[in-house]
Amino acid sequence: MISCRLLHFSFFSLFFLSLQAQIRFEGYVKDSNTGLPISEVQVFDKGYNKLAMTAKNGYFEFDSSVNELQVVVFTYEYEVYEKTFSSSDTAPVTIQLSPITEELSEVAIDARRAKVFEMARLKDIEGTAIYAGKKTEVVLVDQSMANLASNNARQIYSQVAGLNIYQNDDAGLQLNIGGRGLDPNRTSNFNTRQNGYDISADVLGYPESYYAPASEGLQQIQIIRGAASLQYGTQFGGLVNFIMKKPNPSKKAEIILRNTVGSNGLYTNFTSIGGTCNKFSYYTFFNLKTGNGFRPNSDFDSQNTYSYFGYEFTKKTKISAEITYLHYLAHQPGGLTDEMFYTNPFQSNRSRNWFQVNWALYNLKFEHRFSEKTNFSFSAFGLNASRDALGFRDRRVATPDPFEERELIRGTYSNFGFETRFLHEYKLFDKKSVFLLGAKYYDSFNTANQGPGSANSDADFNFQYDRFDWVSNQTNSYPNLNYSVFGEHIFYLTPKFSVTPGFRYESILTQADGVLRDIIVIYGTKIRDETLVTSESRQRNFVLLGMGMSYKSTNSLEFYANLSENYRSVTFADITIVNPSYKIDPNISDEMGYTADLGIRGDLKKYISYDIGLFYLNYSDRIGFLLEEDSSDNSVKTKRTNVGDAIIYGMESLVDFNLSKLLLRDNRFLWSLFINSSFIGSEYISSPNDILEGKEVEFVPDVNIKTGLKFGYKNLLSSLQYTYLSSQYTDATNSTSNSDPSGVLGVLPAYGILDFSLSYKYKRFKLETGINNVLNNYYFTRRATGYPGPGIIPSAPRNFYATFEIKI
Repeated sequence: MISCRLLHFSFFSLFFLSLQAQIRFEGYVKDSNTGLPISEVQVFDKGYNKLAMTAKNGYFEFDSSVNELQVVVFTYEYEVYEKTFSSSDTAPVTIQLSPITEELSEVAIDARRAKVFEMARLKDIEGTAIYAGKKTEVVLVDQSMANLASNNARQIYSQVAGLNIYQNDDAGLQLNIGGRGLDPNRTSNFNTRQNGYDISADVLGYPESYYAPASEGLQQIQIIRGAASLQYGTQFGGLVNFIMKKPNPSKKAEIILRNTVGSNGLYTNFTSIGGTCNKFSYYTFFNLKTGNGFRPNSDFDSQNTYSYFGYEFTKKTKISAEITYLHYLAHQPGGLTDEMFYTNPFQSNRSRNWFQVNWALYNLKFEHRFSEKTNFSFSAFGLNASRDALGFRDRRVATPDPFEERELIRGTYSNFGFETRFLHEYKLFDKKSVFLLGAKYYDSFNTANQGPGSANSDADFNFQYDRFDWVSNQTNSYPNLNYSVFGEHIFYLTPKFSVTPGFRYESILTQADGVLRDIIVIYGTKIRDETLVTSESRQRNFVLLGMGMSYKSTNSLEFYANLSENYRSVTFADITIVNPSYKIDPNISDEMGYTADLGIRGDLKKYISYDIGLFYLNYSDRIGFLLEEDSSDNSVKTKRTNVGDAIIYGMESLVDFNLSKLLLRDNRFLWSLFINSSFIGSEYISSPNDILEGKEVEFVPDVNIKTGLKFGYKNLLSSLQYTYLSSQYTDATNSTSNSDPSGVLGVLPAYGILDFSLSYKYKRFKLETGINNVLNNYYFTRRATGYPGPGIIPSAPRNFYATFEIKI
């Protein structure tokens, strides 16, 4: 499909080929007081960014070709170590670190982080994964000043370039992020994982994520753009991998208590306990969220638990198990038309709409290190989950609720799978090479039921078939089977230049069996009562190809490029769910395309960190919405179908300035500035509907900017962030009409939001507070086609929060 382009990349790589010899630099890191090895310490050559991580025995290694190595060793509990070594000395070195004897201030900690801030990017090799030549970003959640209690995505993902975020509740119950023209709805265009295993409803058949991990329990979030399709799955967006906090390795029990209060009756509690006892380690938390919401009929209650247990048999072999459970019940205030929004953006005419989620995840992981060059991992995972949507959702959202029977849609999701990975480093023509081979098996069985619910106002999620036997209903089951084999190989043509080709073979069998009872009643008389049985099976077998390249210079500078194919199958909702706000094309088909990245990243003497890149996304048979005349009643309705082939291209950049080091010489102060910007163009280049050619692609703001200033003195830290997105279309026809009675079609207007955060730490205590949407702008980021709409879903006005933390 893109073999020619990959071949051009291969020819391009030949210009960088050289025959420089490599020298292995290796050693051990130990505690200067006890002499014991220290694990998970960052070691790198300051000039060449040859980053390594110490193993359990304190061992590290990396290759170099220069005469002198400026080695920097960093970990939070020890003093920073810097020394110049001669590469002619091939014997392993021993580096001794001095423990920090005093408690550091928040400013001092952040200053130490800033000294090595390039660590927020993934290395070429992490465990049993390869990231060489890919566009990677890491959100250091445990260092963020965002409103973590309410999962404020606008703040948490502030330094991830080009993300488009739905913001429609003040508790962060769901995560809705997209980018590069991909629909943000429930992050469905990313492969979403937690500690490396899948967490969405169905990876291929229904990749929506109703579960969002509690931000207060996260250590970091890894984001790999479209090139992640080869190792993790076929999605155009790439990978979002939530890395949970780890057990404290130096305590048998560490307890953290966090309580938050905020506007609109918000209360959250986060309680965690974790520690290490010899070879056994554990970490668990409970997260409670309750609130009234910022609109009438938007109260919610959520409980989330997570547990991790690990056992280290030897320094090379360990096993771990994880269990996650989420339950939440949320009142749904419904959507608005444009006229309703501009009259009163916080009104609600839906008092009987409810949404419920139950999400249970399981994971068992075995990891073995055969040697310093060979790693193996095996992960078994599973999901048992359901979601229920109940309410009145007439296409004309201004229509008052008649207080009759409600519509109930229930989805159940059950899946399990296995993923194994083998990574090995070896020499090829005296050059370092690394290959990864992996395989994945995925089996799922899901159901969807749609029919009459109760006529009451409470959250009664029971079907009322007998009581309302004049209402159409349907039952569908979706047994799916998927297995894949994938591989990538890093060829280090020189110590500075690497080429990483890769492949992924997919075999996908999706099935759908359904029963539709079609009932029509006129003036109380049933004139139709038919039962229709449907059965569908789709088998696909294909190969995705890709290639990445990386050139690292001697002054903390890296050029990277990659090109990878992508694929996205039609989902259950695309083909079966009956929705009053749109109809479905029965011939809707899968989407295909590829993603390319070209960029430069690095830092300038630790004063400035940057990642600036260009991207190009080719999207064939894109699924979207079209306006179409309905011959049955001569009305204009929305149809979900393959609207055409599109291209999306642009520039994304993140520049982080360490103003403390540039302008201040006092370590008691912290001062930094970041500018995150993306400028995107898009176009439908072909379509069965001629009117679409030349139109802009939906969900693409031309300008997307987030900028922030962070300032601190000793233990007092503050942050000010501004977010701006230009207007964007929500359908392929680029409709600008504000008269759509469903509120689904139309423009998402441009908006700008200001957020302020403040924190103070004293010994074991910490106080965090802030104001989100300081300027109290009224805006919206979403026109929902189904629940929680349909219609415009307003975003939160100005709101306050305060968090008190105790660490024991």
